[in-house]
Amino acid sequence: MDHKSKLRQIALGAILALGTVQGVYAQALADSGASAAVVSQPATTTALPSTTQSQPGQATALTPDEAKQSAAGNVAELQQMIRGSDLTELRTTYNGSYGASMLFYGKEMTYYVALFQQKTFWRVIKTEDETRAEMIYKDFVRQTLQLSDIEIRRTRLEAQKAFTERMIALSQDRANRLQADLDVAHQQQSIVNSQQQQTRAEATALAQQKTAAQAQLRDAQRQVQELQRQLDSGLPMNAH
Repeated sequence: MDHKSKLRQIALGAILALGTVQGVYAQALADSGASAAVVSQPATTTALPSTTQSQPGQATALTPDEAKQSAAGNVAELQQMIRGSDLTELRTTYNGSYGASMLFYGKEMTYYVALFQQKTFWRVIKTEDETRAEMIYKDFVRQTLQLSDIEIRRTRLEAQKAFTERMIALSQDRANRLQADLDVAHQQQSIVNSQQQQTRAEATALAQQKTAAQAQLRDAQRQVQELQRQLDSGLPMNAH
C-alpha cells in the first residue's frame, strides 16, 4: 500500500469516527488522476446545496493542491493540531449553529480555513496563500449565512409560537377570572332580586296592616270619646 493510500484510509477513518460527514464529492486532478476533495456534511444538519461547487460564483472551487490535501484528511489534521497551542485563530464568524474560522500555523506559514456546525469541523481547507485563505473564508461565511437562514427562521417561529401560546394561556386565565366574577355577579343579582321581591311583599303587607291598624285606632278613639261623653253626661262643664 503506497503512502497516499495510507493517508486516504487514515482520513476516512478519522472522518467516520467524528460522525460528521455524509458523502464525498469527486474532483479529478489533472496532473495525477488522484481522488478529489472530501466535502462532508453532518447527518443532523441542513445539507449543503448541490450547486455549492458546480456553479461559478456559488462557492470557491478547490485547486488541485487543495483537493489533494483535503483528501489526505485536513479535518483530522486540524482536529489534532487544535489540541496544541501553535495555532492562532485569526477570524471566526457564527451564524446560528454554523461557523467559519481562519486559523494560522505560524511555524509553516500555513492557513487552515474551516467550516463547522455546532463546533464540529465540517470542511477544512489548508493553504499557504493568504489571499486564497481570505477568499475561502469569505465563501465559508457566505455558506453559513445560507445554512443558518432556515435555522434562524425556525428559532424565531418557535419563539413566536411559544409567545402566542403564553398569551393565549394568559388570555384564557383572564377570561376564566372574568367569567367567575360574572357568575358571582349573576348569582348575587339573583339573590338581590329575590330579596327585593320578598321585601316588597313584606312592605305591601305592612302597609295593609298599618291601614287596618289606623282604622282600628280611629274606631277605638271614637269609642273612647263616646264613653267619655256618656261618663261626663250630667256633670257641670268646666268654667272658663
